[in-house]
Amino acid sequence: MESIFLRSWWVPALRGLLGILFAVLAIAWPGLTLLSLVALFAAYAILGGVASLAGALRHRNGGETRWDAVILGLVSIGAGLVAAYHPAATALVLVLIMGANALVVGVLDMLAAIRLRRSVAGEWMLALAGIASLVFGALVFARPGAGALALVWFVSLYAFATGVLLLALGLRMRALARAGGAAHDRRVLPDRRMAPAR
Repeated sequence: MESIFLRSWWVPALRGLLGILFAVLAIAWPGLTLLSLVALFAAYAILGGVASLAGALRHRNGGETRWDAVILGLVSIGAGLVAAYHPAATALVLVLIMGANALVVGVLDMLAAIRLRRSVAGEWMLALAGIASLVFGALVFARPGAGALALVWFVSLYAFATGVLLLALGLRMRALARAGGAAHDRRVLPDRRMAPAR
């Protein structure tokens, strides 16, 4: 599983870049409407989902598939498609779709981080991104009627924070993959000086 994760380093990196781009566009867009924010979210969710799905399917190892990445990809694509094909839905429904997507992504990122904690250094970034997603999703469900301006800043902050964490994780995984994966092994090797003489 770790080797699959290392070979698909570009997936969290791409998800991170998309999150940062989404945040910058949402903040910099003059006169951003809720409809425009939803369109941005739809593009962000679909592209991020496609990246997760492609990474999981491309780097299968002897029939071993990262099902958490497949589920994450399908959920993100589904949320993006719902937002894209139903822009006339009420703002509340679209905001709740964003929150539900964040909750699922957060849980899946946390599960992936837990699975990798003993073998890959830097998994805490994935765990922190998962926590940020869970917090965002929970806050959206707690205050779904927040004003449009507050929502733009809130969504942008979430996307930027998780984007930076995922990009940093992707770059870390790339460095480990280039080093042959040996550096990611956290096991303590015995000191050869303590080995019995032959």
